[in-house]
Amino acid sequence: MTRLAGWDESTFTADGKTYPIFRKGAGPGVVVVHEIPGITPNVQAFAEEVVDAGYTVVMPSLLGTPGAPMSVSNVMKVIAKVCISSEFNTWATNRTSPITTWLRALVKELHEELGGPGVGALGMCATGGFALAMMVDGHVAAPVLSQPSMPFAVSRRLAADLNLSPADLTAVKEQVAAGCPVLGLRYAADKAVGTRFATLRKELGDGFLAVELPGKGHSVVTEHRDEPSVQRVLTFFQERLQS
Repeated sequence: MTRLAGWDESTFTADGKTYPIFRKGAGPGVVVVHEIPGITPNVQAFAEEVVDAGYTVVMPSLLGTPGAPMSVSNVMKVIAKVCISSEFNTWATNRTSPITTWLRALVKELHEELGGPGVGALGMCATGGFALAMMVDGHVAAPVLSQPSMPFAVSRRLAADLNLSPADLTAVKEQVAAGCPVLGLRYAADKAVGTRFATLRKELGDGFLAVELPGKGHSVVTEHRDEPSVQRVLTFFQERLQS
């Protein structure tokens, strides 16, 4: 029995790694990558909205227990794992998190299965920047960065870093120049995002579409949900994936 009611659960293996994935819906593909501490009820609820808008949604479970609630204890447990995991680049600049190789294989398979202009990819919080790395092979046509927070913004250099190697940044810039814009969402006073939006503007120019909200919230489409931002994401998917 699946751990998320109404979702088909299976596993996906690539790059020598296997993780659970949850799938639901029909239409163009969208990969929703959860925030810390995992696929919480609010992450699932957002993904359900994407399904209802006419998409095949795949949610990988990279951390935590699917369906477990957002709580301080769950967040602390998962952050501790992230800090020591070799799959996540949390403390260094100019490096791509290794887990994105697995994610790139996932979007490639989904795109090849469903066809169309490409796949949507949305990351949030610790995975917020992953949608950039998932663009590298050209299978992502609608990348969304929601409050990208890695590497941890504990220094000026880390706060500005995009969690990408120089080679991957070059590939992303080529995709943007070829007509693939990047949508970014954040609360303006969210210190976890650091100065990454300034870096994105510098590197991607008009190809970076920024939504910056007033206040000190963090999770734009889940815990601190902003309804216009959710609708902006759905519109972006429609423009990029259903044209």
